Amino acid sequence: MALTAPTAASCRIDVWLWRARFAKTRGGAAALVEAGAVRLTHQGRQVRLDKPSRSVHLGDDLLIVQGGRLTEVRVQALGERRGPASEAHALYVATSQAEG
Repeated sequence: MALTAPTAASCRIDVWLWRARFAKTRGGAAALVEAGAVRLTHQGRQVRLDKPSRSVHLGDDLLIVQGGRLTEVRVQALGERRGPASEAHALYVATSQAEG
């Protein structure tokens, strides 16, 4: 996947994971990505993300492995800040194949 700079319609994956509360810190989100625990499906192509600077876009599907659990979500919004849990849950919707 080509490295693309974040635009208004995209966001760095580490920032998005932090805003969506999949990680407590941006550093933790970056470590999750660097460990190969996040797969992104963008325009029909699935890739394992390797760098926290990779972009996520509206409509992308993410497969996140954390603590032995698989979580599959579709990005609904990018968010502007790390807000309360209710705000974080509005950033994504669980897909039908989600486990856990």
